[in-house]
Amino acid sequence: MDWQDLLVLGAKYIQSNDDDNTSGLDLGDIVGALQSVLADEDGKIDIQGLVSKVQDSGLLEVVSSWIAEGENKPIEPEQVTEVVDPEKVQALAQQLGIPEESAKKALADALPAVVDKATSEEPSLAEQLFEQIGGVEGALNLLKKFL
Repeated sequence: MDWQDLLVLGAKYIQSNDDDNTSGLDLGDIVGALQSVLADEDGKIDIQGLVSKVQDSGLLEVVSSWIAEGENKPIEPEQVTEVVDPEKVQALAQQLGIPEESAKKALADALPAVVDKATSEEPSLAEQLFEQIGGVEGALNLLKKFL
C-alpha cells in the first residue's frame, strides 16, 4: 500500500462515517484535503509530526495502539487537535465545506486506520517512518522522552 492508497483508505473511512456532513462528499475531494492536512513536504503522511505532537498530549497509549499490532484504540473527536494542529483541522473543514466538529470526527475516524496501515502493512512504509524519526538515534531519543 503506497501513500496515495493510505489517503484513499482514510477518505473512505470519512465518507462512510455516521456524520451527514461527510457521507456525501466526493472521495477525490476528501483525498486532496487529507493530503494537504496530513502530508509533509514530500507528500507523504507526516507520521513523525503526529508522534511528536502526541508526546505532550497524554494520548501516547492511543496512538501507540495504532502503530503496534492488535486493535486500534479510538480517539475522540475533541482529542483530534492534540494529535493534529488545530489550524490543519480548520483547513480540512474549509476545504471540504463542513463544520469544524465534522472535520474532527472525520479525522477521529480516519487516523487510526491510516496510521496503522502506514506503520504495519508494508516494511517499506515502516522503514520510512523509522527514517522520519531519525533512525536508531531518533527512536532512542523519542523513547527517552516517553520514559
